[in-house]
Amino acid sequence: MWPLYAAGFTTAFGAHGIAANLGGASEDAVTSLLVLGGLLALYDGAEVLLKPVFGTVADRVGARPVLLGGLVAFAAASALYAAVGSPGWLWAARLGQGAAASAFSPAASALVARLSPVAGHGRAFGSYGFYKSVGYTLGPLLGGVLVWAGGLRLLFGVLAVVGAAVAVWALVAVPVVPPLPRARQTVLDLARRLADPAFLVPTGALAGATAALSVGVGFLPVSGAAAGLGTVATGAAVSVLAGCAAVVQPWAGRALDAGRIGVRGGLVGGLLVAAGGLGCATVPGPVGVLVAAALIGVGTGLITPLGFAALASATPRERLGQTMGAAELGRELGDAGGPLVVAGVAAALTLTYGYGVLAVLLAVGPVVGLVRRRW
Repeated sequence: MWPLYAAGFTTAFGAHGIAANLGGASEDAVTSLLVLGGLLALYDGAEVLLKPVFGTVADRVGARPVLLGGLVAFAAASALYAAVGSPGWLWAARLGQGAAASAFSPAASALVARLSPVAGHGRAFGSYGFYKSVGYTLGPLLGGVLVWAGGLRLLFGVLAVVGAAVAVWALVAVPVVPPLPRARQTVLDLARRLADPAFLVPTGALAGATAALSVGVGFLPVSGAAAGLGTVATGAAVSVLAGCAAVVQPWAGRALDAGRIGVRGGLVGGLLVAAGGLGCATVPGPVGVLVAAALIGVGTGLITPLGFAALASATPRERLGQTMGAAELGRELGDAGGPLVVAGVAAALTLTYGYGVLAVLLAVGPVVGLVRRRW
């Protein structure tokens, strides 16, 4: 399992480590805010388009080859810019990284489910989510140190080494997991399965959690600055968010396996806690920022392992890659949609109203689910 956890760390570290430091790159690489936005969107756009595709491929040929191929491609794309260093190749390298992560991320999730017993899915996905959170937390910090020490090319070079090392580790340690026989599936069958509440509810909760997390990381520093906090203090607030998410995920997974919490109650509670965090963000002052960061982190940390464990248990094992790829697509849409909602409302009114609108959207799902009791 450890190489799979390392793969989760790699995709998170690569995504946030570069994204957080592109704006500080040399002028010949990022020449304007438009270029910066394009480079940021390139990685996420590749993931949105390709994760469901590679998830399906993993079911067809086996998740292990897709995992290994994605890690090797990630290392190669990173090495490309580290070796050449021209602005044009930065675009190619970032696109290559996003496409490669689209392959090995859902493959790793599928292998976590295949290689762990059903009764241990909560613990396994809790650990997987913990190491991804560590990557999200350390990425901006270590990436900044590497860019300061040797520029953007050094950061890409380190990512190439990390990707190659994890690929070798997975080749040695991850056992061969042959694809399972699959019944023929029509487009209508796929649509029915993806429209089932057993898929929609966990995926919707994961999308909501990712939306709250993305808004917390992106907008809480703005609120902190308005409250008079310096950059160090606002950075600490974001670290509180990521730290709470990292700590809660293994606990939530173990509690699920032990029967101390259920999937339904955990997802509902996580969304309400995250919504409460966004509500606290509307309170002026540093206390509101810190409490909001903690609650958003706890809510997302509670939802993530429970959501993936629910998807794994409700999915035929021969379709795990397809389901994980589709669920990752839902998370990516939440990652993009949350900030867009908050920014759109903030542009028309204020940031306080933006937080409030997203909090209401997150709370509506659990309330409707409790009233209808369909899942």
